[in-house]
Amino acid sequence: MSAKSLILTHPSQEIKGTVQLTGSKSESNRALIIQALSKGTVKVENLSEAADTVTLKAALEKAQDTSTDLKTIDIGPAGTAMRFLTSYLNLIKGNFVLTGTERMQQRPIGILVDALKDLGADIHYENKSGYPPIKIEGGMIQGKDKISIQGNISSQYISSLLLIASSLKKGLTLDIQGELTSRPYVTMTLEMLKECGIAYDFKQNSIHIAKQTFQESVIYVEPDWSAASYWYSIVALSKNGHIVLPGLKQHSLQGDMEIVEIMTHFGVESSFESDGLHLKKVALNSDKTLFDFKECPDLAQTVVVVASALKKDVSFTGLETLKIKETDRILALQTEIAKFGAELIADGETYHLKTENVSDPRNLTISTYEDHRMAMAFAPLALVFQQVIIEEPEVVEKSYPMFWDHLQQQGFSISEK
Repeated sequence: MSAKSLILTHPSQEIKGTVQLTGSKSESNRALIIQALSKGTVKVENLSEAADTVTLKAALEKAQDTSTDLKTIDIGPAGTAMRFLTSYLNLIKGNFVLTGTERMQQRPIGILVDALKDLGADIHYENKSGYPPIKIEGGMIQGKDKISIQGNISSQYISSLLLIASSLKKGLTLDIQGELTSRPYVTMTLEMLKECGIAYDFKQNSIHIAKQTFQESVIYVEPDWSAASYWYSIVALSKNGHIVLPGLKQHSLQGDMEIVEIMTHFGVESSFESDGLHLKKVALNSDKTLFDFKECPDLAQTVVVVASALKKDVSFTGLETLKIKETDRILALQTEIAKFGAELIADGETYHLKTENVSDPRNLTISTYEDHRMAMAFAPLALVFQQVIIEEPEVVEKSYPMFWDHLQQQGFSISEK
């Protein structure tokens, strides 16, 4: 996708068909680290086609190349790759500089680096303290085997440490301080390790993983529930919608499965059938006014946009981590929904959506801020407004490369501007 902008319309506003989603980016990235740590004992199937996963796979291959003494690994905008490699590279012999885009160099890494230093890692900042790029001397000698980390920061820091725990000579006990944000992602990490023979003990706020060996196993990556969330949005905003998503599990490790319950309040009914998950448009019938995204922050943009378009004045909590994502997602949401009259008003850690001034702009142009989720959250508005223009549409390659193709297959008219 090379166009600077895409023009989206949907003449019929009717949606019906089957969409085969790519493998989960979250599961795929964890699976790749596990596979690398297992030295091939663990196999992976249905790997995601997302750019972030492709980037991490290439970075792992480069890290294991012994032909150069100092390797610079540039992960671009891939945040998960940055966090997971920050831990993983300490176990590999060699010297590494881990870097990324300008925005990546503005995203904090200090909490994870401090935790790794407590374990014995040799890590230094190349420029600004607390931020990438970082220099890592691999082959660390473990010091402590018990460390503490804040629970209200990105769960990827915690998952990064848990993924390497069984490969440390002394294992690892991780004490989580305060409330654990995005708990389902930590659970996903632990359960995927368990699938590969790594036992863990999670009591209260303490997680212990002893030194262990990965067992021969195959990780089958489930389709991506984050990608599924955009189809919930599309069905919710359609006049008449029925979409089938094959392969999604009724009992999933992915926290974004929470979209099933959330979207019952926005007119979408879900049913798990033999050919896949069925999403059907039904009448709006809910008086719920408060939604908590603490355990599924990646769904927030989608739900805020849907609520704005449906003119539902609701409130949101659990958005704290959105400010340190690909962009400041709260500010980006506030800016873009204001273009059609909606307001997202901060009240401490609660955000109130006001839709009384929502109108139908003749041409709605959405900026995406180098953020894949901004593009995909706002694209379904073409079902509601006459025309939606999405800037920098190539950003979807980060997690859902086939997004625009799939929209066209379901009746969206898409042209380059």
